[in-house]
Amino acid sequence: MINGVAVAALSGALSPSVGDRLLLAILVASASYIAVPAAMKIAVPQANPGLYIPMPLAITFPFNITLGIPIYMQVIHWC
Repeated sequence: MINGVAVAALSGALSPSVGDRLLLAILVASASYIAVPAAMKIAVPQANPGLYIPMPLAITFPFNITLGIPIYMQVIHWC
């Protein structure tokens, strides 16, 4: 969420379009739950994939959809 807010605030330098800025903030905020399962498999091979694969999808994704996107949009409008 911190990355998404930071990119939402700074993305005005890249594009004047609100839609482009929002999409970029969502993608940056989503990078953690896309990359973490693969990194966990490599970094901690004995870790239980039944825990580290569903957690991003069950917690982070819904949080980002329900709270993250409206927050990113507010930050874009403020900046």
